[in-house]
Parts: sequence; C-alpha cells; structure tokens
Amino acid sequence: MSTATQGAGSARQAVRRGYVDGRFGQIHYRIAQPPAAAQRPGRRPLLCLHMSPYSGRIYQAFLAAMGVDRIAIAPDTPGFGESDAPPAPPSIEDYAAAMGGLIDALGLGEVDLMGYHTGSETCVALALARPQQVRHVVMVSAPIFTAAECRELRATYGPMQLDREGGHLLRKWQSQLYWSMPGRTLAAAAEQFPDALRNPQVSWWGHHAAFAYDLAGELPKVAQPLLILNPDDDLHAHTQRAAGLLQNGRIQHLPGWGHGFLDLHTDAARAIVAGFLDDGEAR
Repeated sequence: MSTATQGAGSARQAVRRGYVDGRFGQIHYRIAQPPAAAQRPGRRPLLCLHMSPYSGRIYQAFLAAMGVDRIAIAPDTPGFGESDAPPAPPSIEDYAAAMGGLIDALGLGEVDLMGYHTGSETCVALALARPQQVRHVVMVSAPIFTAAECRELRATYGPMQLDREGGHLLRKWQSQLYWSMPGRTLAAAAEQFPDALRNPQVSWWGHHAAFAYDLAGELPKVAQPLLILNPDDDLHAHTQRAAGLLQNGRIQHLPGWGHGFLDLHTDAARAIVAGFLDDGEAR
C-alpha cells in the first residue's frame, strides 16, 4: 500500500481493490491499509457494508480517511457492484454469512462493523452470529418498519421495469437526487449511479431481504457497543424507533446530513466513527 497522502488538509490513504472467493462466487472489495508503522495497536479492521442497490463505492472517500491508521474495507455484497450474485434471493442472514466468509478469507480476526441502511441490518446479523469476533457496530440508520410499511415497500421496490425509452433510468436518477443532501454535486451522484442499475434482475433482492428482517426484534440482542447515526434521510423517522431497543448503544442525530455525507463530510464522519471505535463505549 502507498503511504498516506494529504487531501483537503487531511490525511488520506490509497484505496486498492481485490477479490476473494465466497459462498456465492467472487466477492469484490475495496481496502485502505496504513503502513505498519501507522497502524496503532488495538485498532481493529473496519468492515463497511453498503446500502441497496449500490456498492462499496459509496465508502471510497471514507475508506481513504479511515485507512490512515487502521485497515478499512468495503465489499460489494453478493449481487451488487462487481460481486457475483447468489442463485436465489438471499436473506439478511445469508448476506451476513457471506461477509463472515470475507472476514475469514482475508484473515482479519476481530473486526468492527459499519453498515448503511441494508448494510446496517447485515451488521446486526453478523454481530449476533459472531459475538466474539465483532467488537463494535456502527449503523447509518435503523430500517425498522411496521407490517403495513413492509407491504407497501415490497410493492414499491420490486424488479426494475426496463423500457426502450429509458424511463427506468430517469426514475432511478430522480430518486437518487431527491434524497441527496444539499451540496452533493451531480458529478458525485453520477459516479455512483451506475451501481444502482447493475444486475436489474437481482438488484431488488437487497431491499426485500431488508423488509423481511425483524430488526426491532434483533437489535435488543446486540451486546456489543452500538452507535446508530441518524441523518435526515428517508429512514430518519424509522431510525427513531430504535430508541429503547438498544442494550448497549445510542442514537446520534446528524442534522442536515443526507445521502452523500460520506463524501461531503468525510472528515467529520471519520471523527465520529473513529471516536466511537477508539473510545470503546456506546455512551
């Protein structure tokens, strides 16, 4: 890996890419890793799981910032980005098992987790499946839905309907821009936009796995220190439902932040996440 460089007045580490073989085929990942001299003892690798239907690309800038003093990895979960798809629609537990296989393949040992929307649920499932290996969990939003909301969401987020005029492209683009936070450029949105269009026959599987997962029932079981970041995005109200469900955690509101904050507020996001991971407490 290259040495850290300076960007916008803050240290940055080069982000590399790689593949490992997983239970559903190849898993593609991005990784930022500091020189041995810069990696402080006790700072575990941070595994970052993306929202649906995007990829680990959403963490590109964040990895470069986090990777200055710890290993930071963002895989494409199976069926998204450059990772091979499962043969059938997976559950959140299936996604978690695939990410556990990535941890083993890379020989990471103990890890901290960070998830975004669907990735948040996968982090919870992985933390429960590997309680001795997963030490801290950071969630961006808590997708806690009522039964009625789940029925509506399943009807809304089905297979992408393609048409020759490209209407599906416009609908997806407008949806992406609608929830982008102020200050996010069209160029930044366009960089991530292709990932939302990949594999249209399976791209809806992540959402439907999320709608089927009982996050409200699973959250109280998480004993590890847990931080839920609650930006002002489409899951802000849903995330507030996590209050009172946390055994060892807290919710932190991020006023004015929305989708794109990992790019627009990279250093601030790094400070929040690193502070929580290094402090070791959820208070």
